[in-house]
Amino acid sequence: MTETRDATFEEGVQRPLRLKALDGDDVQVISALVQDSVLPASEMAWKKSERRFAMLLNRFRWEDPVTTREAERVQAVLCIENVTAVRAQGLDPKDRDTVLSLLAVVFEAAEAEPAGTIRLILAGDGEIAIDVEAPELLLRDVTRPYAAPSGKAPRHPE
Repeated sequence: MTETRDATFEEGVQRPLRLKALDGDDVQVISALVQDSVLPASEMAWKKSERRFAMLLNRFRWEDPVTTREAERVQAVLCIENVTAVRAQGLDPKDRDTVLSLLAVVFEAAEAEPAGTIRLILAGDGEIAIDVEAPELLLRDVTRPYAAPSGKAPRHPE
C-alpha cells in the first residue's frame, strides 16, 4: 500500500502563476498580485483586430512572502480580452521608454452588464481605461523568479 499525504503550501511556492479573472471579484485578486509591477511603456500593446490589450510586467511576487530569502520579481503577461476601446490619461504616447508602475487594476461594470471598463491605475496619476464587452483577464508568469533589484518589497505610506 502506498502512503499518501497532502501537499504543503511551501511545495507550490515556485510554481508560475496562471490565473483567469471573469468578474469583478476575480479582478481584485489579479490586482493584488500585480500591485507594484513595473514595465516600460513599450511593453504594452493593443491588438485592435484581436480585441486584446496585453502588457509584459515585472511583477513583485506578493504570493511568496519575504521572510528568510531575497525579495523576488517575475516577468508576467497580463492580457485583457474582449476589448472595444482603450484610452490613456497622464501618459505621453511618444515616450516609449518611460517606466510605469502599476498600482491597481479595477473593474467598473457598465449598466449593460457584463460590459464595463478595466482601469489600470498607475503611479503619478496615470491611468489606462480599457472598455470591454465582458471582463476576461489572464495573468501568466513567463519567467522564473529573480532577485528584485532593490532587494526588498515595495512599501506604501500608511
